[in-house]
Amino acid sequence: MPLQGSHILGPENGTLSVRTGRTGAAAKAGHDLLIDVTSWKATLDVGEDPARTSVALEADAASLRVREGKGGMQGLDEDDKTSIRQTIDGEVLKGIGIEFRSTRVQVDADGARLHVQGELTLVGNTHPIAFDLRIDGERMLSASAVVKQSDWGIKPYSTLFGALKVADEVEVTLDAGPL
Repeated sequence: MPLQGSHILGPENGTLSVRTGRTGAAAKAGHDLLIDVTSWKATLDVGEDPARTSVALEADAASLRVREGKGGMQGLDEDDKTSIRQTIDGEVLKGIGIEFRSTRVQVDADGARLHVQGELTLVGNTHPIAFDLRIDGERMLSASAVVKQSDWGIKPYSTLFGALKVADEVEVTLDAGPL
């Protein structure tokens, strides 16, 4: 496999982000959010034996920052973004660190795709999750996973007496490199 060794990734050479959607009778009033995780570290250890490959990630739950909000009755201003950050910190993730550790990584024959299985810890609850990690010809890495918040004991944020809710499933994406 061409990428043998330990590769460290973080905000200096990549982007870790979360995309949310909205549901409920008043969904038109809300925004689909793109949220950047600004403090994180991922390690990809690629062994000579592909079976010894591992992936780990740690993220500061208090480092999530709204990059953009689409839709809604009006645009998001800085006060809105600050309020959303405070809600994420205080009510959703509660400032508790986020961790992922692979339990199994299968490498495709060409080394361009890794099938990753592991355990994700959110708000102190750990559950299995699986995703594919892709490495392109320029050694850029990308991955995407859907996280159903309620599986980790997170009640999706709602307002207007439940008429506007953040969708239970959020998409987490990682783009980084080159390795």
